[in-house]
Amino acid sequence: MSEATTQIDLHAQQVKKFKLQDMFFHQVTLVFAAIVLAALVGILISLAIEAMPAFREFGPAFIWTNVWNVPEDQYGALSAIYGTVMTSIIALVIAVPVSFGIALFLTETCPTWLRRPLGTAIELLAGVPSIIYGIWGLFVFAPLFAEHVQPHIQALVGDTPIISGWFAGPPIGIGILTAGIVLALMVIPFVASVMRDVFETVPPQLKESAYGVGCTTWEVVTNVVLPYTRVGVIGGIMLGLGRALGETMAVTFVIGNANRIVGSLFSPGTSIASTLANEFGEAAPGLHISSLFALGLVLFVITFVVLAISQWLIKRGIAKQGN
Repeated sequence: MSEATTQIDLHAQQVKKFKLQDMFFHQVTLVFAAIVLAALVGILISLAIEAMPAFREFGPAFIWTNVWNVPEDQYGALSAIYGTVMTSIIALVIAVPVSFGIALFLTETCPTWLRRPLGTAIELLAGVPSIIYGIWGLFVFAPLFAEHVQPHIQALVGDTPIISGWFAGPPIGIGILTAGIVLALMVIPFVASVMRDVFETVPPQLKESAYGVGCTTWEVVTNVVLPYTRVGVIGGIMLGLGRALGETMAVTFVIGNANRIVGSLFSPGTSIASTLANEFGEAAPGLHISSLFALGLVLFVITFVVLAISQWLIKRGIAKQGN
């Protein structure tokens, strides 16, 4: 009985010890999560406090007013929002098909000896500093784009109604379209890497079964791979969109930094991030700096909405898979 009692006591002590360890681990991880949440709430509150004078002065019209006049203390966020959204849309329109093609090649048709070095090269592109993309875009891509691409695009569209207006103006190289293309080059490594990783999660048995019944590679991708990885693909695209929305230095170099809205994609524009980068260091206390904080708050809200939509799409995709 004494030996049994001793074993029971040892077991109870071990159980107590394990419970204490689990409780300690739970509390530590809870603190880590709370730090992130507190930082997020703190950033939001500080932005709202600093932006309050601008919203008190201009009201909700600050968001849809197309004016940014520093000498007269008149500010509106519409031109910056327009530039941010347009460059991000252009970047996604270019980056998503290219990234899909890269991921498809790496997972389905790429020779084995080339798969690893090519995949590593694509991942390394994600580590290139954004200012390098900006310098390359300004001094290399923009002159080539102005001389060899923009005139041909204008000649191709001619006087086509509506479309010709999108490509009107002198071919100076920098502008909304150039910023969107440079952003696409920065987004492609992120989206392609995520797509490649999720494509590789497809069980080989599913693809082999499809090939066994005579499906082509395209049919396997569209009928097996994409339905199986829909959630991951959406997450990768939203990751790229978030990267494009918040990019600063590369866009600042090539967008032209003109606080106005012109229908042509060739014309200079601005974005929220580039406006903050250009003006925050020299902003005078008062409405100017408060309006810059208001721009930051608007960008925060836009990013939050994008992430919320991505989470909704992911949950919807998971629910469909469950059905």
